[in-house]
Amino acid sequence: MTKLLYSATMSLDGFIAGPGGDMQWLAKHLAEPNPEAAALMEDIGALLVGANTNSGDDPNAGTDKEGAFGGEYTGPVVVLTHKPPERVDEGEAADQATRYATDLRAAVALSKQLAGHSRYVNVLGADVARQLIEAGELDEVLMFVAPVLLGDGVRMFEHAGGNEVSLRPLDASGTHTLWFEILRD
Repeated sequence: MTKLLYSATMSLDGFIAGPGGDMQWLAKHLAEPNPEAAALMEDIGALLVGANTNSGDDPNAGTDKEGAFGGEYTGPVVVLTHKPPERVDEGEAADQATRYATDLRAAVALSKQLAGHSRYVNVLGADVARQLIEAGELDEVLMFVAPVLLGDGVRMFEHAGGNEVSLRPLDASGTHTLWFEILRD
């Protein structure tokens, strides 16, 4: 069965992007290989991406690692947006790698279809993840924690007035200890 997985790298204080959607803070944390992220790539059949994330800052912009998962992801992408492009350029139309949906349910159905059976639809974007949680559609959450405090930015999950979402750990320990030393320049 295809599952929707929200995965991202966040700061220790829970931000997936800095103020204004800035992602440059992440570049130095992506320099080291991440075996868990690399293994996950094999199980991803499609991406479901929010419009802001799709058009936003890329910490690897202008390098050979530009794009999702450090440029390693090459499969289908569904962008959830209120304003899809009027025209899709011929290159995109030929391979149909990027598709657009204006409705959450349609975006979920299309991304699941493109992902194929028993593969993940990886969700990119805090707002899309929030919408999926509120609609009861999100199946799993995987957060990689970067050893940094940003203090402001885009939270990995935010719901005005609060919204408790219970989670069950999928790893063996069930608890996690994060213990860091503060580095001084």
